[in-house]
Amino acid sequence: MECSVRFNARVCKETDSPIGLAYGLLGRRAGDRPLLDLAQAAPQYPAAPEVVAHVAAVARDAHGADYVELAGLPKLRESFAAELADAYRGTVRAEHVVVTAGCNQAFCLAVSALAGPGDEVVLVLPYYFNHDMWLRMNGIRPRYLEPGPDLLPSPAACERLISDRVRAVLLVTPGNPSGVVLPPGLIAEFAALADRHGIALILDETYRTFRGDTEPAHRLLCDRDLERGVISLHSFSKDLALPGYRVGAVVGSFELNRQIMKLLDCVAICAPRIGQEAAWAGLTRAADWRARRAAEVAVKQARFEAVMADRPGGFELLSCGGFFGWVRHPFTGRATQDVVRDLVLRHDTLVIPGTAFLPEDRGTFRVSFSNVEEAAFADLAVRLGAAGTAVGAGRPGAWLSR
Repeated sequence: MECSVRFNARVCKETDSPIGLAYGLLGRRAGDRPLLDLAQAAPQYPAAPEVVAHVAAVARDAHGADYVELAGLPKLRESFAAELADAYRGTVRAEHVVVTAGCNQAFCLAVSALAGPGDEVVLVLPYYFNHDMWLRMNGIRPRYLEPGPDLLPSPAACERLISDRVRAVLLVTPGNPSGVVLPPGLIAEFAALADRHGIALILDETYRTFRGDTEPAHRLLCDRDLERGVISLHSFSKDLALPGYRVGAVVGSFELNRQIMKLLDCVAICAPRIGQEAAWAGLTRAADWRARRAAEVAVKQARFEAVMADRPGGFELLSCGGFFGWVRHPFTGRATQDVVRDLVLRHDTLVIPGTAFLPEDRGTFRVSFSNVEEAAFADLAVRLGAAGTAVGAGRPGAWLSR
C-alpha cells in the first residue's frame, strides 16, 4: 500500500544509504566461501578492556544515564582538548570542543551553522557520500573540486570555484574513500584561501590516528586559526572501536560552537552519555591499546598495497591510506554497480561502488582493507584475479532492485 502523505522532495531525490544497498546484496549470494567484507569501515575488534570496564561501572551507577552538559562531559572535553593540543602542537581548550553523536552529526551541525538553502560548499572528489547527501537534502549546492592525478586538491583550482554563495571548503584527511593524506603545507594553503574569502575550512579528520605519521597533521588548531574559520571534525568510532556508541566532536571557535549548540539542543540535546564516558576512558586509559591498533592497520595497509601492486585481474590501486583503498576496475564501458554486484554474488567479495562517492561512474570502487585479517589479502588477490577473467552477464545497471 502506498503512503498517502507527501514527503520532502529534496530527501526523496537522494539515494538510499549506499552501505545499506551494498549489504542488501548478501542475501543473493550463491557461493559457500566465507565473505570478504570490505564494505563498511568498522573495527573488527572490541574496545579496550579499560573502556569496557568503565562502561560497565557507569551503567551500574545511579546517575549513569543522566543528561550531560549540552557541549559534552567536561572531563571528556578537557581530555580531548589536551590530546589535540599536544598532537597538533596547538592551543586547544575545552571551550573549543563540542561533543556530538558521531562525526556525521558533527559535520551536519557545522554545515547547518554555516549554510542554508541556496548556499554552496566545495567538496573534493571523490567525496564522502553522506557529506554530499546532507548538503543536497538541505538545499545547499555542492561545488565539486577535481583533484590532480595524485588525488591531491589544488588551492588555485578551488579558488576558481568560490562565489559569493560559497560558505565553506571541506577537506577529508585521510580521505574517505581515497585514503589520501593531505600534507600539512597544503592544508595550510587551503586555510589561507578560506581566510581570504571569509569562508570556513572544514577538516574531517575521522581517520587521523591512522595517518602513519606521528608529526602534526597540520598546525591550525590554535586560537588564531579557529577564530578565523578553521573547523576540525573528529570521531572516536574507529580510533577507540566504538562505532555503536556514536560519539564524535567539533573543534571550532566559540561563536561557531554557540550556533552548533542551538542545533544540537534540537536534534539530540546532548550526545549519549555512555558513549562520552567510553571515549573519555579510551583517551585517558588506553593509550598503548590505541597505538597497537593503529600499528596493526598500518601492517594491513602495507600488505594490501603489496597484493595490489601486481594488479590482480587488472584491478588497479589508485590510492590508499587510513582505512581505505581506491581501486579502478578493468572493465571499460561496464557499469561499476554491475562489477560490484558480480564481485559479491560470484566472488564473495563486498565493496562499495565508486558511484556512491562521485557524481558519475568513473570505474572505481572503495575497499575497506582494515576490515579483514592480514592472511586474507592473498585470498582477495585470487578472487580479484578470477573476477577479472569472468565477467558476469547481469543486465546493465541492475545493482539492486528496490
